[in-house]
Amino acid sequence: MKVGVIDYGVGNLGSVLRALDELRVSPQLITQPAQASSMDKLILPGVGNFADCIEQLEKDGWVEELKSQVLGGGKSLLGVCVGMQLLATCSAEGSPSADGEQHPGGLGFVPGRVEHLRQLGCGLRVPHVGWNSVRGIAEQEGLFAGIPEGTDFYFVHSYAYVPDDPADSIAVADYGTTFTAAVRRGNVWGTQFHPEKSSKAGLRLIKNFVDGASC
Repeated sequence: MKVGVIDYGVGNLGSVLRALDELRVSPQLITQPAQASSMDKLILPGVGNFADCIEQLEKDGWVEELKSQVLGGGKSLLGVCVGMQLLATCSAEGSPSADGEQHPGGLGFVPGRVEHLRQLGCGLRVPHVGWNSVRGIAEQEGLFAGIPEGTDFYFVHSYAYVPDDPADSIAVADYGTTFTAAVRRGNVWGTQFHPEKSSKAGLRLIKNFVDGASC
């Protein structure tokens, strides 16, 4: 099993690689889009600003390659944190929309938008940082197999995913508002939390993805 961790200049690469090593999976750090074709599964990390991340993906040729491999070839993809948000159609982060500019576009693999937590009704301190329980799990035999309802995962984010189709949200969490904690559409999954920093439950989730998450 070849699991490719996409290195496009951002992301928690070290912690993702260590988690895969702990699972006795030999991760492949891939720095060129052409390398994706030889991988069995792909992980897209991400930290920081949505607009900066998608700009870097576009600049380095990753967008078209990912569309070819994931949408065209059916290759499994897991987006983590901002990597999950990049799966959306667009994001409110990084766009001076008051000046009439369009919000930056994402990959569009799971149609939806990314909004600031305050816009979604959160009155608590932002960013949301720390452990939080995940509920409403819809993939008990898939990505969340063996992970009980209410399990805690580690979050660091100011923005949250709002899928166009509520069925694409496979888990939620609460932080001043209810927000999507994980998404899935076909062969594409995403987690707003960091499974690689979420102890045994996070390792189990990554293992489920590597072993073949399905529903």
